[in-house]
Amino acid sequence: MHEPEITPQKLSVTEYPSNFDNLEKMSIRELLININREDSKVHIAVKKAIPQIEKLINGIVDRMKRGGRIFYLGAGTSGRLGVVDASEIPPTFGVPGNMVIGLIAGGDSAIRKAVESAEDDPEKAWKELEIFNISKDDTVIGIAASGTTPYVVGGVRKARENGILTGCVTCNPEGKLAEAAEIPVVAVVGPEFVTGSTRMKAGTAQKMILNMITTTVMIKLGRVKGNKMVNMQLTNKKLIERGTRMIVEELNIQRDAARILLLEHGSVRKAIEFYRRKK
Repeated sequence: MHEPEITPQKLSVTEYPSNFDNLEKMSIRELLININREDSKVHIAVKKAIPQIEKLINGIVDRMKRGGRIFYLGAGTSGRLGVVDASEIPPTFGVPGNMVIGLIAGGDSAIRKAVESAEDDPEKAWKELEIFNISKDDTVIGIAASGTTPYVVGGVRKARENGILTGCVTCNPEGKLAEAAEIPVVAVVGPEFVTGSTRMKAGTAQKMILNMITTTVMIKLGRVKGNKMVNMQLTNKKLIERGTRMIVEELNIQRDAARILLLEHGSVRKAIEFYRRKK
């Protein structure tokens, strides 16, 4: 192991040399243990960012209660993480697909395959946001491990200039993105196991923070009851079974009756509300 060297060019912390060398000479067990050792640092970095995450969520909830939306801006791994988080909100919480929107440099095709130079245009993201008639009730969150991606920085900066709440999720406190965002969320996870491979610790930290943001927002918007996803969409047998169990536990009725009730009303919440009104 060795300590990262800071170069005169003020290298981003996400680009510092790995704490480990000669990876190809390690056994599989050594590689796994050392990757896990590095991963254990992620939750500590995220914990330190909780005050900023809380501040950002407070602003988001206020705006979404007025009909606002969340827009994620990202490129590469960061963009894919935003798209994944956004796509999971409707089925999990039973909300419209336009409440959380993930935009990735290069468009949907970039989700599976890198689009050359797509992230280098600082004007592109704002043009895409304008298509959605973005307003001051919305929130724009830039996602970039290094905090230098022009597509993301440019979009966040322009949104802030237009009076829109802006946040970011980054792992570099000295990046342009942290400076551009009104509420920067910075999780400094240090150098990656494979130098510069931000799909690893940085990506894990970003995923954790996005989970925290949208889950907390949805809870505060009333999309969870107790600890259950009572508004989830019934898109497969597993979710129907889960919903049936929720109703059985909540109403203490027979399983077959709970299943019928669920399928008739389309969600756990609606089924429970109907049953209690009827009683």
